[in-house]
Amino acid sequence: MPDKISILVICRHNSGRSQIAEAYLNKFYGDHVVVESAGLEPAQAVNPLVVQAMSEEGIDLSGEKPQSVFELFKQGKLYAHVITVCQDSENNCPIFPGITQRWYWPFPDPAAVEGTEAEKVAKVRKIRDMIKDRLLTPPQNTFDAKRLFRKP
Repeated sequence: MPDKISILVICRHNSGRSQIAEAYLNKFYGDHVVVESAGLEPAQAVNPLVVQAMSEEGIDLSGEKPQSVFELFKQGKLYAHVITVCQDSENNCPIFPGITQRWYWPFPDPAAVEGTEAEKVAKVRKIRDMIKDRLLTPPQNTFDAKRLFRKP
């Protein structure tokens, strides 16, 4: 089997959006990719609402730990694709150096949801589903994991 394609998903805190995208990329395309996620200012833990929403999909994020983009850079890691998932402007998202394809996919931040506990969970589910849908049916001229694995 040819080398796996390396992908880094980044956002500010690596506690929600990037964790969701990493988990889905591994679930759907794990035989073809090596995926990591990281943040500029890593949180202490993955957002519990995200852990709950992903457990509903059969994905356990309870043991995942946010990590730093800078630590990955210091380790000399390189990626073929870097996907930023911050909703704030792309200029405020962390940038990973190196020769790579960069993709900007803004999603709302699960840490910013408000309301009752039930309303928060419902909002995080919507964010989760938005990320899942983008990975399974990406718009034209953007990162498309399925296209990467098709034989010419």
